[in-house]
Amino acid sequence: MANRTQDPGPHEHFTISYAGFNRPWATWIARQLEELGHETTLLVWDPPSGMSISDALRDLLRSPGRVLLVLDDRSFSLGPRADTDWAQVLHEVVPPRGGRLSAVSVATQALPAAAPLRPIGLRDLDAREARHRILRRLDLDATTVPGPVSGSAPRFPNDPPAVWNMPRRNAHFTGRDTLLDKLHARLEEGGRGGARVALRGISGVGKSQIAIEYAHLYSNDYNLVWWVGAGFRAPAREQFEQLAAKLDLPVGPTLGERIRAVQEALRKGEPYRRWLLVLDNADDMEQIEDLLPGGNGHVLITTLTQDWAASGSATEIEVEPFQRPESVACARRRAQRLTEAEADELADAVRDLPLLLAQTAAWLDANVMPAKDYVAMIRRGEASRLGIRISSDYPMGFQTSWSITLNTLREDNPEAVELLYLFALFSPDAIPVRLMRGAHTSDLPARLAPLVADPIRWHTALHRLSESTAIRWDYVESSEPGPAVHRVSMHHLYHGFLLSTLAEDHRDSLSKIACALLAGADPRRPSDIRDWPRYAELIPHLETAGAPANRNPVVRQLVLNCVEYMRIRGEYQAALRLCEQAIVHWRTWLRPDEQDMLVLVHQYANMLRRIGRYQEAQTVGRAVLDRLAEARTVDDPDLLRAKNGLAGTLSALGRYDEARAMFQEYVDAHSDALGAEAPPTLQGRSNLAWVAGLQGRYEESLLLHRDILLIRERLLGPRHHLALRSAMFCSWMLRLLGRYGEAISLQEFNVRAHQQTMDPFTPQTLFAEHNLALCMRRAGDLPGAESLMRSVVERFVQRQGPHDPDALLVQADFATLSREHGDRERAREMAATVAEGYADLVGPQHPYAIGTMGNLGLALWEYGEREEALRIAEQTLTRMRAAVGPTHPWTLGAALNASGARSLAGDAEGAAELSRAVLKLARHSMGETHPLTLSCKAAFAGDLHTLRHVQNPATLSVRHRERPLWDFEPQMI
Repeated sequence: MANRTQDPGPHEHFTISYAGFNRPWATWIARQLEELGHETTLLVWDPPSGMSISDALRDLLRSPGRVLLVLDDRSFSLGPRADTDWAQVLHEVVPPRGGRLSAVSVATQALPAAAPLRPIGLRDLDAREARHRILRRLDLDATTVPGPVSGSAPRFPNDPPAVWNMPRRNAHFTGRDTLLDKLHARLEEGGRGGARVALRGISGVGKSQIAIEYAHLYSNDYNLVWWVGAGFRAPAREQFEQLAAKLDLPVGPTLGERIRAVQEALRKGEPYRRWLLVLDNADDMEQIEDLLPGGNGHVLITTLTQDWAASGSATEIEVEPFQRPESVACARRRAQRLTEAEADELADAVRDLPLLLAQTAAWLDANVMPAKDYVAMIRRGEASRLGIRISSDYPMGFQTSWSITLNTLREDNPEAVELLYLFALFSPDAIPVRLMRGAHTSDLPARLAPLVADPIRWHTALHRLSESTAIRWDYVESSEPGPAVHRVSMHHLYHGFLLSTLAEDHRDSLSKIACALLAGADPRRPSDIRDWPRYAELIPHLETAGAPANRNPVVRQLVLNCVEYMRIRGEYQAALRLCEQAIVHWRTWLRPDEQDMLVLVHQYANMLRRIGRYQEAQTVGRAVLDRLAEARTVDDPDLLRAKNGLAGTLSALGRYDEARAMFQEYVDAHSDALGAEAPPTLQGRSNLAWVAGLQGRYEESLLLHRDILLIRERLLGPRHHLALRSAMFCSWMLRLLGRYGEAISLQEFNVRAHQQTMDPFTPQTLFAEHNLALCMRRAGDLPGAESLMRSVVERFVQRQGPHDPDALLVQADFATLSREHGDRERAREMAATVAEGYADLVGPQHPYAIGTMGNLGLALWEYGEREEALRIAEQTLTRMRAAVGPTHPWTLGAALNASGARSLAGDAEGAAELSRAVLKLARHSMGETHPLTLSCKAAFAGDLHTLRHVQNPATLSVRHRERPLWDFEPQMI
């Protein structure tokens, strides 16, 4: 074979002309020619429908150099022109131009109209043979060896990206050339740092279709292209983590571990440096943003909101309706019988919205009604003529055109319409067709059972729906006749339209079917991590299917299981919403003391407490407890559960003694009835251990947690989430006892286990990392602690908002860590925010509000604001004594700080008097070697030294910086 040093002949200029959808072929061909030293120009050729073929070809031949046409199945359908017209004009135009006009074909069938061009076929060839044929067709030296291909070179189009899950390309996609160019430029502007672009626009404007087209259009620029339906958090996370298997990442079986591994692989660009991630329907940025990886890849987002751009997370491109020429071209390609004037009238009637335009044109293509009559019906809004009830929320054009389509489909294929309506009873983003295919025929209506059981009829119905309505489906290879449907989605606007047309009795019957299908897929094990992916898949459909309003006990259990799953996962707001929806309906047919109702109300109060609505949680819990106390015995399980729940709320309100008494009653009763190692008993003992910690009884709390840990590891295994929780609590108490070496050793292992088995955004995982950061701080690793704590704070705030109780807790500790790390400004700002947040959440007399206000005082010390720091320190001490008593560690710490504030303000005698008193109490309650006692000793010694020497203010400031301080640390509830 010839080598690179051979002279390839004179260098030429080639214009490579292609329809937009053939860009991958055009860019690859251009690269082959450029490797040989030739110049190329890429030209998207899409002659306006009003231009004659002759004029279009002559216009094309004004391009520089030789012209190479890239043809495929749609090339001669660019506008309503017949094949014979193309052939005739090509016979006239091509011969006189000699070799100036050439063509290649990537079509799947013969192109009779292209015969004068003598196109060479490239489909089903490998890259080497395709290159050889192109060069021979252009009379170039086909034996010349190209130079080395750079990593940025476009991939051969017959070789798809190594990892790919994009929906099928829309064969009727039209226009948007300017927008696609702008999108490509924006993504490329990111360079090595990657780029994120959000396509924002109203529903029906075509954002998702643009994203799909972009991915196909630029597919040979990427090695990995991955689509995530981002309408709901849980299924979005499941779709994202599926990349782990595609990338052959060596990870464990848990969701959290796989997500982290995928993010790290994309960030590093290993094994694929060029990647595109598409997040479709990402309207709730806070729920999805944590998925986004770093690195030099591209992220494309479709959204209704401006949040992505406003937050700086992505640059924005606004997607508007079609320009009128695009509308006309789209309509005439979908319905070739339309004249340009008729297409213009249709576009005007539907406001140039791509979704509606595609549906109306498709109907006109399949039906003989004169276009002018159809457009007149749309303008008049005559949906009522078709016997369909529609909400007035929808524009007249949508009402009438979709009504006409639905009515026609009902007449021709009623079983497909019934399937379509059943689809509407599920979330539109990911309709669970697998549940339908796997259902018993008795669970389906008589009209649908035969269709679902027959793969050919099933596929035919789906194909008809995709052509006539706004659903999209993709398939995978299957052993069945025809392809197996992998995913079905429906446009949100069309989904709402369908629901608005359903009569109440029809919707009720379909709701029962949908709920039965969902309940049949319930693993019935919400606490088992292995079943969490299934619950994530089911939850988005509950509300649409009507599950909260369903009376079937099996469906009620599904609802309760989903609430419990969301509780463990930390999806508190979503769980609260589901509880509220169910309570509204269940209370109309269930008595307050029925089991399902009691469990639901218990979870409702639980969720209220977890999001910080403590007074409401107490009201709900107290009402249930009082009602049950009148009718049940003292050892009744429901009564005990109510006590346990109310005790949790009381502990959140700072009423630790009351909470402890209730927890003790719960433990004693279950221990007598079920034994010390029964799950309810262990749960109660764990709560008792934690409230002991809140009371400052750290040694007692540690002993209880350690005993529970040993039992849970033996019964459940060391990686069970409850065992991991107990181990974290043990480390937490070890740290509060000052046994830092033991604490950090245990917590490092505990964090690794959490990361391997649970999601990185689950509150339990975040608290495990939070505790590790505090352990690292005590061990002297301030940079490492600061970095880890920052990550925990960002994830808590991102997931639950800055004012959530858990987010406030970690922000309080991060403010302290920032002060110690030297970032005074951030420490002061965050301490003030946290103190204000706790005062609003629990009231100014709560220990957490008092303690975090004291932390703010410490931050003010750093700025030399002595009077204000002293005032806050004295106030903190007084209030903390009243809240938790004089010997609680929190009170002792507040006293230590107050003595320091007195010393800083020049009151040496007052400082010494207070430090002497607090040292005596600390020795008695904490022991001689506890870090707090040692700090009190150092402070008292410093005060005694000060009293013996006359000090000026500057000397006091120097000594103050060496004085031990105590930071208030809120505890988990």
